[in-house]
Amino acid sequence: MNIRKELEKRILIIDGAMGTMIQRHKLKESDYRGDRFKDWPSDLKGNNDLLNITQPHIITGIHKEYLDAGADIIETNTFSSTSIAMADYGMQSLAYELNVAAAKCAKEAVRLSGKNAWIAGAFGPLNKTLSLSPDVNNPGFRAVTFDEVVAAYYEQVSGLIDGGVDILLIETIFDTLNAKGAIFAIKKYYRENPDAPKKEIMISGTITDASGRTLSGQTLEAFYTSIRHARPLSVGLNCALGAKEMRPHIEELSQISECYVSAYPNAGLPNAMGEYDEHPEDTAHYLEEWAKEGFVNIVGGCCGTTPEHIRHIAEQVKDIRPRPLPIVEKELA
Repeated sequence: MNIRKELEKRILIIDGAMGTMIQRHKLKESDYRGDRFKDWPSDLKGNNDLLNITQPHIITGIHKEYLDAGADIIETNTFSSTSIAMADYGMQSLAYELNVAAAKCAKEAVRLSGKNAWIAGAFGPLNKTLSLSPDVNNPGFRAVTFDEVVAAYYEQVSGLIDGGVDILLIETIFDTLNAKGAIFAIKKYYRENPDAPKKEIMISGTITDASGRTLSGQTLEAFYTSIRHARPLSVGLNCALGAKEMRPHIEELSQISECYVSAYPNAGLPNAMGEYDEHPEDTAHYLEEWAKEGFVNIVGGCCGTTPEHIRHIAEQVKDIRPRPLPIVEKELA
């Protein structure tokens, strides 16, 4: 299927949270380790991306649940599959393998589901930022360089493409400079591998509070202007906010974006225990409203959402026309 042609016809559904579903399995340290890493010197519980290698049936099963619920796009379990993020576990050398394994888990889920669906190779925001100092006493300090970010993302691009993903998704962006590193890595990969299959790019940022700015201080319009040169298939928002809080920002983005608009909010805001209480029908109601207003082309869920959330969302938007792409007039000042 050609995803652009499908987006002209209907609103597509992207999947929900991976972490929420992994938590349901109540995995122990030994489950994360498997046989291969049983003697690894550091704790591995919580390294969800490692499950692509040690428990691939669990990851494949979660993907299939989302596909069965109505997802058209599933995201690989690679939010932290870079050498930079994996350094927390001393597993930098596994970054490429993790991405290949994750793509294979997703492909197997698509095969088992019998559906036509797209696999989005997910690039997380990293646990180090190029725009902010981790040291309050030294605002000029950076824990990572742009070249290091590009190198880490380049390795991830290689693994995801070799694994067979259909789309490259740069998501949960709170620092636009990190996202630029990912974009640069993708472009560099294609310059150096001209015969590699070309993939569409999706970009999704994160507005962190009611000010309407990213964590690194950009307004939504500034964020969009900073990444539009990548000519993405879609630009959107995910994470940090529930649908109720995200609405004005999605409305703004729908008015300025020249490409398709995606939105996958959390299941409300977390409670005092850090858990998400918003019911599937409530999340679906908000997204149905956005669809009727003509704000969106791709919708789904982020933290706290489950296959039930995705099922309700898919049902509520299935007969609503997608947001039409704007006609951009080019004028000379």
